[in-house]
Order: sequence, then C-alpha cells, then structure tokens
Amino acid sequence: MTMRAGLMPKLLHPFFIGLGGTLLMAALFTDAMYSSNSLMQWANFSAWLIVGGLVLALIAVIVLGIDFALGNAGEIRWLDFCLLGAAAILSLFNVFVHTRDAWTSVVPTGITLSIVVTILLLPAGLRGWRVTTARISDGGESP
Repeated sequence: MTMRAGLMPKLLHPFFIGLGGTLLMAALFTDAMYSSNSLMQWANFSAWLIVGGLVLALIAVIVLGIDFALGNAGEIRWLDFCLLGAAAILSLFNVFVHTRDAWTSVVPTGITLSIVVTILLLPAGLRGWRVTTARISDGGESP
C-alpha cells in the first residue's frame, strides 16, 4: 500500500490507550466518591475501572505491535512512553491495593495512587495518547 506525499497513516494504538487512560482516570472519581460516603460499591467500581484500564493497556500494547508491523509507527516518543508505562505499573499496584477490605482499599493508598496515575496520564492525553509518531511515506508518487 503506497501513500501520497504528506498523507500520514492512521495509528491504531492511540484509540486503545485513550480508552484505557480514561478508565484509569475515572477511578480517581470513584475513589473520591468512596472516601466521601463510604459506600462500598464505589470501591468496587474503582477496582473494575482499574482492571478495565489495564486490560485496554494490554490491548494497546498488542495494537502498537501491529502499528510497527504495518510500518505505520515511526519513532518512539519517549516522554509519552515513560508516562504511560509508569501509569500502567502504578495502576497494577493500585488494583492490588483495591482488593483489600473496606476503608483500606481506597484510603489513603488507593486514592493516592489514583491521583498519581491521573497526573501521569493527563500530559499523555493532552499530547494525543500516542507513544510513536506516524511514519510519513511519500510512496514515490506525485500528488
């Protein structure tokens, strides 16, 4: 498949990174709700959101491999890669914290981890949820 000059291929991985990142950031909201009213279902929602975000992060890694295999991915954007990687690792710890019973599943460690993860994900989201640049291919054709 050749492309005209100036056209960039559509990267597949930002969609899945964005979905996973949104779920991980939503866990901060449900943690805050639990800490304000102690209704256990909010802590359950947080655990579900974190697990869902981590599953989507795994899918994003697989799709990123597909982006590289198709030749659509260019250079790795190391800042975004490190931000998203750190957020994923902290979220893995956070899901284990959320498996505790009652109040200690969220306060103080769970909500603190959710805050740090959200702080890490915000710049990555503002930069487009991409860990690579799109490879520009001229394809040898004239426009």
